[in-house]
Amino acid sequence: MHGVRFIVYSSDHSPRHVHGETEAIVDLRSDGNVALADRKDAVRPPNAKRSDAKKILNAAAAHFDDLAALWEEIHGKA
Repeated sequence: MHGVRFIVYSSDHSPRHVHGETEAIVDLRSDGNVALADRKDAVRPPNAKRSDAKKILNAAAAHFDDLAALWEEIHGKA
């Protein structure tokens, strides 16, 4: 997916989200948008490049439907 690997953990929690490389936690919002999770550790390491986080968000937005379907396949409807 645009050179970014996303992970959905089977033992994870709501809200619907995926983990990207660099370790960015991306919320898959019900309105079809994506955003970094609203938590202090949404991007790790803390000194990660902003461009890396932006790349992850752009890839998640481009593949929103696939990522949301993967989350729901594992965890059920959000």
